[in-house]
Amino acid sequence: MKAPRLAVVLACCALPAAAQDLMRSVEIPAHRALMAAVGNADLTPFETDGCSGGLSSSWRLVAQTFPDFSLLYEAHPPWEYCCVTHDRAYHDAGGASQADASFDARLAADDKLRACVKAHGETHAVEYAKRYDMTPDQIISVHSITSEAMYMAVRFGGGPCSGLPWRWGFGYPGCSVFAAPARE
Repeated sequence: MKAPRLAVVLACCALPAAAQDLMRSVEIPAHRALMAAVGNADLTPFETDGCSGGLSSSWRLVAQTFPDFSLLYEAHPPWEYCCVTHDRAYHDAGGASQADASFDARLAADDKLRACVKAHGETHAVEYAKRYDMTPDQIISVHSITSEAMYMAVRFGGGPCSGLPWRWGFGYPGCSVFAAPARE
């Protein structure tokens, strides 16, 4: 009876590592293609849209349309600086020159985005609790949920060679996994 339970516990502990290995194997061809496209390509000047996927632009639209929203919640997401930092890493593919380093740099950038948004909530919990008539724990919880949603969004939609404007390595020319070179 103890051995099956131990096996289940060990299998559950291995899931995150196995999932990461699976994600690496699925995504690495796109990182190879990006690294091939980077080659001698010039990096475009840095630009940012704030929080991608329409988050900042939608927030601004709502703030412009409803002035009371802007007064209470500001004209842009209060953690937008986290997104700009994240965009800087995405712009030049984290400075990577090898596919594996590119994958690791993207994962690190996404982890930092999640941590930054969460930390913003923790840092401003008391201030926002008063402002929004909530408890500090609620503010922290909302930021934690938001940070996880943003993390999942960038992991799902930010891969290299996707053709999306917010893709990993967006400062370099587009690339295609179908033209990827042979394994390193």
